[in-house]
Amino acid sequence: MEKVALLKCDKYDVDLLEKKLREGFELLGGDEFLRSLIPQNSKVLLKPNMLSVEKEGSPVVTHYAVFEAIIKIIKDYTNNISYGDSPGFGDGEKAAERCGLKAVAEKYNVKFADFNDSVHVKLDNSILCKSWNVAKAPYEADVVITLPKLKTHAMAYFTGAVKNQFGCIPGTQKAAWHTRMPDANNFCKMLLDLNTLVNTNFAILDGIIGMEGNGPRNGTPKKMDMLIMGKSLTAVDSTAVRLIGYDDPLDTPVLKEAYESNWGAVLPKDITIVGESFEEMKVKDFKLCRKAGNFYFKSPVVNNFLKAMIAPSPTLIFEKCIGCGRCYEVCPEKPKVIKFKNKDGKRYPTWDMSQCIRCFCCQELCPVGAIKTKNTALSKLINK
Repeated sequence: MEKVALLKCDKYDVDLLEKKLREGFELLGGDEFLRSLIPQNSKVLLKPNMLSVEKEGSPVVTHYAVFEAIIKIIKDYTNNISYGDSPGFGDGEKAAERCGLKAVAEKYNVKFADFNDSVHVKLDNSILCKSWNVAKAPYEADVVITLPKLKTHAMAYFTGAVKNQFGCIPGTQKAAWHTRMPDANNFCKMLLDLNTLVNTNFAILDGIIGMEGNGPRNGTPKKMDMLIMGKSLTAVDSTAVRLIGYDDPLDTPVLKEAYESNWGAVLPKDITIVGESFEEMKVKDFKLCRKAGNFYFKSPVVNNFLKAMIAPSPTLIFEKCIGCGRCYEVCPEKPKVIKFKNKDGKRYPTWDMSQCIRCFCCQELCPVGAIKTKNTALSKLINK
């Protein structure tokens, strides 16, 4: 059985967060647990979520107060601490400065790790992907602690402890992975392999204020007053998705692939939740980005046909669009998929859906939230 700590925390106060996180570690085994997780003087890498360059307190990125609270705890065991991420768009250090992480890091002498510095490595015991270019810092760390936000995600339905490590792929190489893995299920197998490669050791999922709806960047902030923490990334994510409305964790692609690959604990029967009552912490009226429902056939022709009929597609909110071209910049298939037109003196994007791989990078990184996912009529009928 994997143990997950579920904690109630209603504000981003560093002292309160430190107290709550220490309570969580105590529930998981206390000082003995922490000493096994963080051996004396070990090299610890904190992996926050810095999707893009965002202001302090933004629900898009890891909150600086959570970052500070965990640093204060880790420093009881080691002073060799670094942090880093490779945003989907923009510079990592600039993103850290804008959202307040850099100031906290400098206060505690925590070093910024440039995730553009990469190494080429092999993963022999992979589910799918054996050859990698990954950021050097997380690969060479003794301990990797991931600090994701609880958010919806157009492609993966949900982004949490497992998905957060996609930031360990340097810069523009993320687009290449989307091109190589256009199928959501294969993409999620890749994420599991990536976490094996960098050996992600622990997760602290911030759901004090998460994001519902059109996530992971342009959704609606949702106050949920919760922290979820544990060694098993899939157990943490499974607990989270069940709290927001996926009663069966296998309805989400990452957890389905983890279960089928025997990668980690996914089913409720294999997870022990300590701390707050699961039933009392369930989130009411959480707006999911995607509902469950996929078809799986051996024939790729049938799969592709059904995908075109039922898979959601990126859709423009015309009045919000500023014609900046960010969607084109981040699209891994841009020469084929996105073209621009003019209407009423305004430049706006259009999509060739016969070529679109539905990675939703355009929706994810639009700076003004002008792109959303739209379900087909057949998909709506299926999910009624």
